[in-house]
Amino acid sequence: MKNIFSGPYPSNKLLLLYFFVLCVSAFFCITTSVADDSEIILTPDVVGMTVSDAVQAFKEAGFTNNPIIETDTLVTAQNPLAGTEVSADEICTISTNTDKISGSGPVPNPFLASSLYAITHFDPSQSDSTPYGPPKGEFIIDTTTMPIVYAGPVNIITLASVNKDYMWGVSSSRVSYLYISEGKLTETAGYEALEDVTGGLVKAVPKENFQAFAQDTAVGMNTETMNTQLMELLGEEYAQMFGNGIYSVVDDENVLYTNFGSNLYAFALTDPENPAAGITPRYRINDIITAIQGTDHPEKVRLFGLSMTYDGRLIVTFSNGIAVINRDLDIATALFYQLADDEYVSNSIAVDENNGIYIASDKTMRKLVWTGTAISDAESDGAWSCPYTYSTQPPIIKVGIGTGSTPTLMGFGDDDRLVVITDGAQQMNLIAFWRDEIPEGYERIAGQVPVTCGFITLPDWIQSEQSVVVSGYGAFVVNNMPSTVPDDLIGKNNLLQVSLMGPAYETSYGVERFEWNTNTKEWSSVWNRPDVSSTSMVPIHSDSGNMAIVNGYRPINGWEIIGLDWDTGETIHQTIFGDLNGGNGAYAILQYLEDGDALFNSFAGPTRINYNTN
Repeated sequence: MKNIFSGPYPSNKLLLLYFFVLCVSAFFCITTSVADDSEIILTPDVVGMTVSDAVQAFKEAGFTNNPIIETDTLVTAQNPLAGTEVSADEICTISTNTDKISGSGPVPNPFLASSLYAITHFDPSQSDSTPYGPPKGEFIIDTTTMPIVYAGPVNIITLASVNKDYMWGVSSSRVSYLYISEGKLTETAGYEALEDVTGGLVKAVPKENFQAFAQDTAVGMNTETMNTQLMELLGEEYAQMFGNGIYSVVDDENVLYTNFGSNLYAFALTDPENPAAGITPRYRINDIITAIQGTDHPEKVRLFGLSMTYDGRLIVTFSNGIAVINRDLDIATALFYQLADDEYVSNSIAVDENNGIYIASDKTMRKLVWTGTAISDAESDGAWSCPYTYSTQPPIIKVGIGTGSTPTLMGFGDDDRLVVITDGAQQMNLIAFWRDEIPEGYERIAGQVPVTCGFITLPDWIQSEQSVVVSGYGAFVVNNMPSTVPDDLIGKNNLLQVSLMGPAYETSYGVERFEWNTNTKEWSSVWNRPDVSSTSMVPIHSDSGNMAIVNGYRPINGWEIIGLDWDTGETIHQTIFGDLNGGNGAYAILQYLEDGDALFNSFAGPTRINYNTN
């Protein structure tokens, strides 16, 4: 970064990094800054030039800190207009014809392996929005004929590698390095992390056991018979697998950071030139809770989320606070910020380009700020906290009394900059908080709106364990609570519950799409679908398909993927799996690849689904 930029204005260098990365990504938004505080400069006319020539034109006009960019993409618009006098503290932008919405996406973090899929929830803003997606239409898919890498029982996300021919597989029992080129999905190397962290006490699950589960069905089963099956296939302590590898991140050196138990691992290829040589823990912190918080830490502290600052440090989220540590996991570099004793965090965090860290406990939404030397909660650094509504523990699926959402950032241009979650009310609300300064006349909560999912009679619970899906100023939420939960399912472990909901017990229904109006500063409901099931898989947005996409179970089709038109809610895509367990995306995130194939992170492992009907 220091070799790309010159000039004395560090506050603008991050904006110029935005300039550099986005001009070669899907959105192509370009930014630069003026020469000095005393100089007034006329903006040059760059419309019709290539981006490369436009950068040079800004440089010749007197602008400094210009990145070195070589691309023949044509400039289609600029702001301010050509010939406009601008002061030194003003930021100018130029756009190409591929720019969909000005400021619609987060600033890519240069220390991640990729701007997409290098972190759980897809990007630092936690948008769950991908440029790729499936074709329109109905497709009946036999999962037993599709390429799969057996792992599990939760395969939260298949993560980007620095090599586009490969991805990192992360499950609740193991990690793997997967070859994905040429339409394939094959394991090149693997590491039995759960067996390692338990010193061999928990043995690796044979892949044949995951295959057996994937090709079976939960139809007709109950908690007793399913629990017996899961113990036989996954081990008597299978419930303890839940929580491993849930939030992961891959950095620009192709190092995968994730947790198994209370151990934090940094996995790397043994030989980067030969991936088949295996996977090695490059760094590791055993019992990171004690290592960072000391032996007197609260008894029930858990390790949850991971993310990356924009200056390349690892952020570790615990149930009672966050730590920032160097990527070599040198414990001497760790700094810890502890939340109040009565607060509990059960999700990950969002991070903005200025190192604002957005963390939601079960009672309070916060913005903390990494200053480069400290984790600050000072208003003078831009930090804040705000309570929100919570209630009681739901009977199934959801963890905790507060939000089930990892905070998601919304708004990246000059308009409203928000962070959004669903709250903990029994009939939840969608809440937007101002993430920077509060506009005059407003409070920290910018707006909130009840989520009804279109139910004529509201059930006792409308609650989500999933993050809010965001694209532009659109938001999409799902309900994970069945209208009734039988007594024999209440209180059972999460994996048992999620394996039965739908084929054996009543599942959850209801989704809703909202829009934030930047003029009126209000939410509005765009559409809802009380007939759509979203059981436990994280929903996503597809930009190419203009869809909200969910995985759920309905008796008419069994397990399925449904794509709903982002603007109307109409069903425009269906992948029908039927009753086999291979269609259950338990707690994972659905992904799509550049060629339109689905990467379906099922209960039994990531599966590649090709929609080529020829």
